[in-house]
Amino acid sequence: MSPNPVTLQISLAPTDLPTAVHTVPHQLRQWGDQVDEILLTVDLHRSRGKFAEGWEERLPGLRKLIEDCCIDYSHARSVDVDYGPVAQEAVASTFFDGRPVPLKDYRGAPFYSYLFSIHSARNDRVFHLDSDMLFGGGSQSWVSEAVDVLDRRPDVLACNPLPGPPTSDGTLRSQFLERDSMGSAAFRSPALSTRLFLMDLGRLPVLEAARVTGRPAWHARIEGNQTYNTLENMISQSMAGRGLVRVEFLGRTPGMWGVHPPWRSATFYRRLPDLIQEIEHGRIPEEQRGCHEVEDCLVDWTDVRPSTRPDIVRQSRRALERLVVPLTAKGHRRGS
Repeated sequence: MSPNPVTLQISLAPTDLPTAVHTVPHQLRQWGDQVDEILLTVDLHRSRGKFAEGWEERLPGLRKLIEDCCIDYSHARSVDVDYGPVAQEAVASTFFDGRPVPLKDYRGAPFYSYLFSIHSARNDRVFHLDSDMLFGGGSQSWVSEAVDVLDRRPDVLACNPLPGPPTSDGTLRSQFLERDSMGSAAFRSPALSTRLFLMDLGRLPVLEAARVTGRPAWHARIEGNQTYNTLENMISQSMAGRGLVRVEFLGRTPGMWGVHPPWRSATFYRRLPDLIQEIEHGRIPEEQRGCHEVEDCLVDWTDVRPSTRPDIVRQSRRALERLVVPLTAKGHRRGS
């Protein structure tokens, strides 16, 4: 056991299988030998909409993927997210000062499962990844460098790899972040993303549940979701109140950087195995450098790039269904 042990925690749900079957082995190749524990958490609390796609039919394949990963890495284990009252009370006590923890946010996206997952880690330093994150550079010292940052700087809540492959001049192209004093390829932000973070859990402030208003709240009700704000927004608000930051850095050569695929499509799934190989071997087009999401130069997103009209049509249809179904049911009762 290292003096500053770290748990790598990867969040999974059945809907993730088509991506995770390729990305999770990739993530373990990049990070598995740098950590003391690998924790694969499985969320079986089904959400609505896109977060519920292919739930039942994909679960056996997800179980097999996890089993194979635990065979390949002796320090890996898996747990299902526990929604029982004892587990919820423990998570609420740790992160919400005993107040109830939202199960999902206003989009139907995970909330409680994130907190349960990091709470289940055996170490206070937890490196959380969503299962679709991709990593290049390949440095096998990045985690120890990040731990050193946490040890030296009490203002840092979390560290992330550099967002996107590095540019020749060290700038970011898809984000505006303040330069950090660590070096030319290091940046800081007063906010957190739940896609990934290497966090010192002891520094995480107590959280307070907040709700969205206006159009997001209206959309949530149309979709049948609660109106709780996202976990990352709640953490970010708490960070601001405590003067905490996240630091994103490349680290010592060859460094480590991450990218996120923003959408899913048949083209993406066909490209994914080759895309991972290209990223791991550093075959990166110039247009991708400095960008934290996978750009069209790596995957052609033309057939899946969203527009606002399908959302409007879908939400109008759901609103009509919520109005018509109760009226129809009342009509049946009158006629029975």
